[in-house]
Amino acid sequence: MPEPADLAALTATEMTAGFRAGSFTPTEALESVLARAEAIQPVLNAFVRFDADRAMDAARASAERWRQGRALGPLDGVPVSVKDMILTRGMPTLKGSKTVDPAGPWAEDAPAVARLRAGGAVIFGKTTTTEFGGSPFSTSPLTGATVGPWDTRYGCAGSSMGAAAHLAAGAGPLALANDAAGSIRMPASFGGCFGIKPTYGLVAAYPPSAAGTLGHVGPMSGSVADSAALLDVIAGPDIRDGDSLPRQPDSLVFAPEAGVQSLRIAYSPTLGIRAAEPEVAALTDAAVARFAELGATVDAVDPDLPDLFRAYDILRLSSRAAAVGALGPADRAKLDPVVARVVEMAEAITVADLVWAHQARARLKAGMMAFHRTYDLLVTPTLAVLPFPITKTQAAEDRHWYEMDGEIWSPYTFAFNMTQQPAASIPCGLTAAGSREAPGLPVGLQIVAAPFRDDLVLRAAAAFEAATDFRRPTFTP
Repeated sequence: MPEPADLAALTATEMTAGFRAGSFTPTEALESVLARAEAIQPVLNAFVRFDADRAMDAARASAERWRQGRALGPLDGVPVSVKDMILTRGMPTLKGSKTVDPAGPWAEDAPAVARLRAGGAVIFGKTTTTEFGGSPFSTSPLTGATVGPWDTRYGCAGSSMGAAAHLAAGAGPLALANDAAGSIRMPASFGGCFGIKPTYGLVAAYPPSAAGTLGHVGPMSGSVADSAALLDVIAGPDIRDGDSLPRQPDSLVFAPEAGVQSLRIAYSPTLGIRAAEPEVAALTDAAVARFAELGATVDAVDPDLPDLFRAYDILRLSSRAAAVGALGPADRAKLDPVVARVVEMAEAITVADLVWAHQARARLKAGMMAFHRTYDLLVTPTLAVLPFPITKTQAAEDRHWYEMDGEIWSPYTFAFNMTQQPAASIPCGLTAAGSREAPGLPVGLQIVAAPFRDDLVLRAAAAFEAATDFRRPTFTP
């Protein structure tokens, strides 16, 4: 039987195989995950809180089900963290903000959390997030900075930075997160793990995202198969979410053995916006070459994304300003400046602007649907820049979250929140000795498919994962 320290680093698939064989129990797996999570917490600051007692009750119930041969599904007994943006019964959901009252009441689960519990998963803690998920900079007024295990001088981007940090550090196999502009994919890239933003509506969301219909709920994990299993459990409608959709036939059929042979892949290293830094470009070029070696047809082509930035900014700012603007002056004074400034920026948006933005979004969606009639997948870098130090901040003239020192550093992710397509980030390599930043920092590759082809994203990611040797860091707190 693996030693307890090893159990925390197992994949969910390996855990359930161990439960089934009787090699170890869900309670032993949870004890190992909690011990590892508590050990890394003083250094990485990945968690807001733990729920050890309730988690142990759930693990004991799971152990009994496994003993009787009646497990509830592929995640029964598997420890899962939940981002502190997502309602979790019995635990405060403070959203990285000092403006949320911890007293609650906290009597309701979000739809995805409820589905995890129904499937026997063990919710063991809440992970750090930027304030209201509105900043990408790996820190919040409530919890401070979260850093990564690859090099603790560097953050994991935002807003799901706690999830990325604990996954990369081997403190549990699965995390539930959300993404309105890249909040799953950016931390997956800087944090060196896998994450997928599923097709909009595939996973029900409640309460509605502060970013409106830009927001998606999805999984993060150390392996593609684990995210596929989590997504399969949480997908489906909920009466609290009028945008949630019935499961589409075969949309989540996970067939890693199918590989990428015969798939048509469009590689856009710039997305028609800007070139990635040379080190990022070199790693993503090599990753795309691997897809060609695996049998895919790869063409260099940029999709047409007219009016993307203006339409996105109007929709994002108006949605977030409506949420932030509801706070009183005293609470607004407590906010992260990146979050607070959306109110001022939204003041210039007119009703005509908003109507135009929705029309522009419809054109973007139609354009990408036409694009995917030719190409099964679109591949891009996840981010245009290397991971940056936790101390890095925006310059005074940087107004939008995706700007730094007058440069757009995250141009590739939010397009697919606009078009509501499935998009994932998978590690494609590490910075080398002599890097402009530190050596050994992860870089991510983004894989995008047409709506309801989440299966193709997972299939291609699994093929790439199997063809590469990417390992989490050896991290000793």
